[in-house]
Amino acid sequence: MAFDLISGKMARTGLTALALALSSTVAFAGDKLQYFTWSGYELPDFNKSFLAAHPDGVEASIFGDDDDAFTKVKAGFRPDIAHPCYDKVARWNKEGLLQPIDTKRIKNWDSIFPVFKNLPDLQAGDGKVWMVPWDWGNTSILYRTDLVKNPEASWNLLWDKQYAGRMATIDAVHDTPIVAALLAGVNPFDMTPEQMDTVAEKLREQRPLLSNYTTDMTSVEQALASGQLVAAMTWNASATSLKKQGVPVEFMKPKEGMLTWSCGFVMLKDAKNVDLAYDFINSRLDADSGKYLIESYGYGSSLSSAFATVPKEELEKLQLPSDPEVMLKTTIFTGPMKQNDELAKMFEKVKAGG
Repeated sequence: MAFDLISGKMARTGLTALALALSSTVAFAGDKLQYFTWSGYELPDFNKSFLAAHPDGVEASIFGDDDDAFTKVKAGFRPDIAHPCYDKVARWNKEGLLQPIDTKRIKNWDSIFPVFKNLPDLQAGDGKVWMVPWDWGNTSILYRTDLVKNPEASWNLLWDKQYAGRMATIDAVHDTPIVAALLAGVNPFDMTPEQMDTVAEKLREQRPLLSNYTTDMTSVEQALASGQLVAAMTWNASATSLKKQGVPVEFMKPKEGMLTWSCGFVMLKDAKNVDLAYDFINSRLDADSGKYLIESYGYGSSLSSAFATVPKEELEKLQLPSDPEVMLKTTIFTGPMKQNDELAKMFEKVKAGG
């Protein structure tokens, strides 16, 4: 053996064996599903059946919001599946980033509420879709009921000068600018250059009153709990979390309408683990996954079967109707924004003091 190790033949054999071992390790690592999602959505509780079949079979990467996700994927980051929201799907598709998902391979497709699975920008033809809806929820004002006494049910609270420096809003083009447009009487989803100037002025009016713009809901919740903030734009999960902690907060129903959004799973065009991706999506569409989403975060599942497992009194406590169409009658659904890129540039300029 000692002689053979010195010989070139054995050295090459040893190197070949080493190379094979390394390539095997790389292949094994590549067999993990690469999942790109929001913080908090990577939890194993959401895909128990997937992990039972594929222990340690998924690796999650986190994005700040789906504009951040789009930028990273467009720049070359390539997960197998990602978790953007509906209003961004056409944008991803336009860039050629997606491949259609075959609904025949989605075991609980028929349990998804029609209002979500029939959304126009999801349709890829021939029983295929660009996104499988999974979650939906609301964006509104979460405020301290002991520090803000009987406010008008209006988004105008986030423009109230008496609370200057003690309010925060979401740093995302499909949140704060939409609300500014609603208050300015402008259609948020299709505006002229003149209307965009009007919205910019509304945002400038708000800027000096804010503590910050952020997508870090953990920090917002901590600031609300301490009283550092008295009101902030948040999602359902923050209301659910703080109420469980006993913090006196209320999730407002503004007269102009809460924002309602729906997000889900898209498969990247060059996904390397397509079969694993289908297994993962199907696991996420188990009723118990949707139940966990509802009860832990206060968000709506896309599945009627998930709502059937949650007691009516629990849904009432969460201010969550079991039929999303009921909610959509009084809220603003965040669909595609025709001037998304222009609005994003304007928002960045305003935040910077322009």
